[in-house]
Amino acid sequence: MARREAPVSELQEKVVYINRVSKVVKGGRRFALTALVVVGDGEGRVGVGMGKSQEVPVAIRKGIEDAKKNMFSVPLQDGTIPHEVLGVFGAGKVLLKPAAPGTGIIAGGPVRALLELCGIKNVLSKSLGSDNAMNMVKAAAQGLQSLSSAEDIARKRGKTVGQIYGWEE
Repeated sequence: MARREAPVSELQEKVVYINRVSKVVKGGRRFALTALVVVGDGEGRVGVGMGKSQEVPVAIRKGIEDAKKNMFSVPLQDGTIPHEVLGVFGAGKVLLKPAAPGTGIIAGGPVRALLELCGIKNVLSKSLGSDNAMNMVKAAAQGLQSLSSAEDIARKRGKTVGQIYGWEE
């Protein structure tokens, strides 16, 4: 993953999930908050980040900074993804399938936020493992990172896109 921050003006941010966590110490419990945040430009660049703090706004700000540092590019093809992919992170598995124009984003809450900010307009998804928001978002992000466009495959094989699809010899 490239550690490069995008210009702030074009990025949209969405808080996916806020969780209260505790640490047991000698005097009792210490409470903190974690914020899972997704940042994207709506044109194929998206990032996922997590921030932790005693207060919600600070945790969100830390999550946004982390998401900007962890941005990656997704190959888009006519508003959808180029091929079917299964993303896995921990016990979370997310299946992403390309969809016809007009379908919209068929996805659960946490994954929907990631796909919307990525700029994907038509996609089908299914969560197959854990329903933990963190694992679902990270599994979907891992799946999106593993996508490759027809141009990438053609370049790796030393062929043209037409030869990959079987349009030309």
